[in-house]
Amino acid sequence: MQDSAPFVPAVPSSDDSPEAVARSIDAIARIGSVPSILRLMCDLTGMGFAAVARVTDGTWTACAVQDNINFGLGVGGQLAIDTTICHEVRMGGKTIAFDKASEHPVYKDHHTPRIYGIESYVSIPIALKNGRYFGNLCAIDPKPARVSDPRTLLQMEMFAELIAAQLQNDDKYLAAEMALTDERAAGELREHFIAVLGHDLRNPLSALVASTELLARRSTEPDVVRIAAVMRSATRRMGALIEDVLDLARSRLGKGGIGARIVPVEQLDRSLREVVGELRAAFTGRQIDDDIVIDVAVTCDRGRIQQLLSNLLGNAISHGSADQPVTVEARVSGSWLEIVVTNGGEPMAAETLSKVFEPFWRPATSAPGGGLGLGLYICWEIARAHGGDMDVVSNPALTRFSARLPVAGPLN
Repeated sequence: MQDSAPFVPAVPSSDDSPEAVARSIDAIARIGSVPSILRLMCDLTGMGFAAVARVTDGTWTACAVQDNINFGLGVGGQLAIDTTICHEVRMGGKTIAFDKASEHPVYKDHHTPRIYGIESYVSIPIALKNGRYFGNLCAIDPKPARVSDPRTLLQMEMFAELIAAQLQNDDKYLAAEMALTDERAAGELREHFIAVLGHDLRNPLSALVASTELLARRSTEPDVVRIAAVMRSATRRMGALIEDVLDLARSRLGKGGIGARIVPVEQLDRSLREVVGELRAAFTGRQIDDDIVIDVAVTCDRGRIQQLLSNLLGNAISHGSADQPVTVEARVSGSWLEIVVTNGGEPMAAETLSKVFEPFWRPATSAPGGGLGLGLYICWEIARAHGGDMDVVSNPALTRFSARLPVAGPLN
């Protein structure tokens, strides 16, 4: 290489920021075959310098280099684009190659061979199928070389196509990774917001509950008693919604599902009958039948099992036919506790059965002002916390939700 061949500083353009350059260099570095390709180019042509270059309107940037002639340009090195022939390759979209510049009818008077002291040259466009132009696969040497041989050019063009394909795959991977990262960040932000909101709603709700109870105790006027009853019902519903929201946040943010304090529990049947009694009192116009027989200790979280049954009953009352009874069955069968809630009415569509345990899911037929779509999801999480599972069957005769939990508690 001629000693008098100086590098000309690059002139930045709109897409030549340090960040953009660094991303391009990293993208080429992730393609493990590039060093081998550059070595093969030098072996095939006898040329001493080969590179993958990022080529834009403003700069030529070396992203990978094979330098056997001490040309002196390393990874990240830049040239002014108007001093290179790669600029012409980019504009024309076609390979340019010559064996001996000093005898070539076009390039003997071209400024690039004169500036950089080269005789042989090849530059192949690296263009992605999605329309993005990345740059060039190129090689140079101060001595003549057999570069323009059609077979040699075909091989090198295949190398450029391989690099382009890998870059396109890399683009897709990074786009998918960014989308996933954004989705995770948005999900975590949403769940933190839900947790904070649910927690902060508890205080004003507690004040409202206390005021309602005080109002109910201090007045015997029929209108006041009626209003207090409505307020009591509303605050009970608000409290249940808040607890559902907090359970969702705990299960998502804790990454381990809903928490459960699982210990041996005696007389679980009595606890479940309490839940049935509460729902009967709240929905006096609905028939709720129960058949609860649990005559052994069950290793579980008593409060969570009550919550599971309450949610299942609430769902059956909301979506079942008002003129048909809701039935609750709970019994121990072998080593399993089974809790089953059944209602009549219109069956659920087959395509929705796989979605009922998803958070925030509600059927299209749900009435406005209903729940948040968290009740059945929380049932699922409670069952999972106990090492059990949930099941649903729906047909014209009945809709039945079943929870199946190990009597001895979850396996460690």
